[in-house]
Amino acid sequence: MKEAPSTMAEVVLERRDDQGVGLVSAEGALSHAEVTAAASARAAWLADRRRPGPFHVAVLLGNSPEFVFFLGAAALTGAVVVGANPTHRGDELARDLAHTEVQLLVTSTSLLPLVEGLDLGPAFGTAGSASDRVLVVDTPEARATLSPFTGAAPPDPAATGVNPRSLGWLLFTSGTSGAPKACRCTQGRMAGIAQHLVNMMSLTSEDVCYLAMPLFHSNALMVGWSPALYAGSTAALPTGGKFSASGFLDDVRRFGVTYFNYVGKPLAYILATPERPDDADNPLVRTFGNEGTIRDAERFAERFGCTVTDSYGSTEGGATVSRTPDTPPGALGRARPESETVIVDPGTGEERPPARFDDAGRLLNPEEAIGELVDKRGTAGFEGYWHNEEAERERTRDGWYWTGDLAYRDEAGFIYFAGRGGDWLRVDGENFAAAPVERILLRYPDVVLAAVYPVPDPVVGDSVMAALQLRPGADFDPIFFAGFLAEQPDLGTKWAPRFVRVADELPVTATAKVLKRVLRSERWHGPDPVWWRPEPTAPYRRLEEADAAALDRATADRVL
Repeated sequence: MKEAPSTMAEVVLERRDDQGVGLVSAEGALSHAEVTAAASARAAWLADRRRPGPFHVAVLLGNSPEFVFFLGAAALTGAVVVGANPTHRGDELARDLAHTEVQLLVTSTSLLPLVEGLDLGPAFGTAGSASDRVLVVDTPEARATLSPFTGAAPPDPAATGVNPRSLGWLLFTSGTSGAPKACRCTQGRMAGIAQHLVNMMSLTSEDVCYLAMPLFHSNALMVGWSPALYAGSTAALPTGGKFSASGFLDDVRRFGVTYFNYVGKPLAYILATPERPDDADNPLVRTFGNEGTIRDAERFAERFGCTVTDSYGSTEGGATVSRTPDTPPGALGRARPESETVIVDPGTGEERPPARFDDAGRLLNPEEAIGELVDKRGTAGFEGYWHNEEAERERTRDGWYWTGDLAYRDEAGFIYFAGRGGDWLRVDGENFAAAPVERILLRYPDVVLAAVYPVPDPVVGDSVMAALQLRPGADFDPIFFAGFLAEQPDLGTKWAPRFVRVADELPVTATAKVLKRVLRSERWHGPDPVWWRPEPTAPYRRLEEADAAALDRATADRVL
């Protein structure tokens, strides 16, 4: 029996003679063999440009064929792909690339201005279109530069030294709660994840996998690109090079998409588009991702006639929770049998007791049940951060892997997400987490996104603030909203938002995760209207400049 590939280089090489369709986009279709040939040519160019030091290549592109070619090229030649985030700007982007010691940059004419003139560190220097360290892929100069390498044979792994322990990617975490960190991912880990996803999703060469999430992100690589390549499936790229809710169904039909992966809120955005009678008339069979809501997953499956599997995972890979058919509403699922995933008090390390609920489903013991999600196996799936020992120690203290995520577990062992580590609120002496409140607010008919976070209370502790993104064309009705809250049987007595920010768009990462650190810093200021209750039981009214000034004075000595 043939052994499974142990590196992504081996996975790429398995497709070198495959004449099946390997890649489709608005630019046309290419066979797996053609994709491998393009990757081999770029692998030869990378090897020709290599300098001493870490062989790190920044790719600053949308979801384009060239991004796919360079993913394969780097795997073949043993280079490390640093996925540059185009939503970062100026010093933040320069810091990302300098920190990861990139020595080459692959980009496009539309994104080159983001880096021109920036100092990307001693391994690179100052970026500019004339630099021999930069390849601007959609220019005649780039085509001329790559032309001599056309027809190059794929490099031999024996010569390059590529093995399962070879570093293949530096993946920045989302940065929703602070500065992002570059997570290490080896070729062996990526290949193993690809094999697992192929088996779990039953992917074959007949499938078409829609790579809508940005290819610099771990979700796009681990549950999109790599399993599609491993299975010999067709990878389909979104028209325009990035996810579009309004263009999603057109792409699914155009390319014959059978599998779609997501992270964050894409399901919510797609569901916010106008519903059509023939939405279920499409080839989509299964959808897989994480951080979607139960409500969105159920509505998406019904509307588009497919199955939706939402799971818990992270770029670091330290702890995994899998959904099972008997998972109750609101739960992530159970920890995998081989793991030692528990909920612990982050201060003492003691395991938290199970959650208790009343007849309405309200969590009765949040202070004792909510803790941090931890895997006692330590670094079983975590390969560390690039040059960030402090962050590694925080993740792996006491020999355990600490996810930084809050959760609680019921008597049956099902785990519920309660928010990120900073998502605690303390109102009138009661501690609770943000995620259960957000799940309730997402029931409100017009809400697409909901974020709950603390702002300083004028007297003591926190006030609950919610930022809501409504469906296009929807108006916020404060009376109807207050009535909605009063009807929710599982809304805790301290959970109702005192402040409600209503936005056309919330600040999000490239994968549509809400940037709560931005919202917290803006408090009741910012570009969007804010409704508030001057007293906890008062009706909602618009917060005016005089109100904001009074709140600023009352909370001047409070820092969250």
